[in-house]
Amino acid sequence: MPRYGLVCLLLGTLAWGQASTSSTPAAQKTAPPPGAAQNQESEAANVPPDAPVITITGLCATPPADKNAAGDCKTVITRAQFEKMVDAVQPGMPARMRRQFATRYANALVMSEKGEQLGLDKGPDYEEHMKLARMQVLSQELNKTLQEKAGEISDKDIEDYYHSNVSKFEQAELERIYVPKTQQAPETEPEKKPSEAEEQKRTEAGQKAMKAETDKLHDQAVSGADFAKLQEEAFQVAGIKSGSPSTSMGKMRRSMLPPDQASVMDLKPGEISSVIADQNGYFIYRLKSKDTIPLEQAKDEIRGTLRSQRFQDSMKAIQEAATPTLDEKYFGAVPAMPQRPGFPPMPAPKQQSSKPD
Repeated sequence: MPRYGLVCLLLGTLAWGQASTSSTPAAQKTAPPPGAAQNQESEAANVPPDAPVITITGLCATPPADKNAAGDCKTVITRAQFEKMVDAVQPGMPARMRRQFATRYANALVMSEKGEQLGLDKGPDYEEHMKLARMQVLSQELNKTLQEKAGEISDKDIEDYYHSNVSKFEQAELERIYVPKTQQAPETEPEKKPSEAEEQKRTEAGQKAMKAETDKLHDQAVSGADFAKLQEEAFQVAGIKSGSPSTSMGKMRRSMLPPDQASVMDLKPGEISSVIADQNGYFIYRLKSKDTIPLEQAKDEIRGTLRSQRFQDSMKAIQEAATPTLDEKYFGAVPAMPQRPGFPPMPAPKQQSSKPD
């Protein structure tokens, strides 16, 4: 079997093995003790490059005619040969996975040799499989090459991006009041359930009351009222009996906020935002302080952002260079994408760390 076909097989089986190993209790019970991996790495490093690390007795390219000499039929793979193969399949493969990979590789060699003996490497099915395997390997190699090229980022590239996007690295300590858009319906007995018209009237009256309450809370916030007390009042008027959320959001960045609320980052320290409405409620912000992450601290994030952008641009250019068209009579019409349901906003998101986009 050509090497790229075997590599595809091993990639799939190894990925499956990693998933099953990490998810089964038995694997957890047999996990090596702390330090075992380091000891194995150290021992493996002392094995000479030309030393056999896999020996398959009974497998050879030309089996001997004399069955009594079958014991001399061996396939030997040295450390250098094995590591060259590992580097092609998964560079930096953890030591704990190499034994599993070696076992699967040896088994695949035995099976492929038997398949060739049976003439299974002939015929149209085999050729189609190999064409697909070749395409998969080439796609993976292209992906790896584009990733490597996208990672070639100079210090000047990082500095230019930082100075051109300073606003992305601003962080502000924010407080926020969340006001529900309507009041919670009171509990009623089944026999006293309001009619549809009555329910609609109650909803409209509740929405009007909450809008009026929002305007009042905004005026009080501008006057310097405590945000925590205003948040409690908002939930009381809304009829929500559970405790009101914290108004402190910690330090936030523009990318951490919903797009329609990111403008609060333009406030000055101490300023109160206007009322921001969305389909679920109203928001009032106060910006307490603001600073900018230094370039030195932002370098890793910028490098990741540039690498991701460049890789995506390269992939987009390749994919747009040739556009497939599928016959709808044969494949059917393109299925409609399901509408993502709206999610109510979190009243007070937890502080997030600075990560690449």
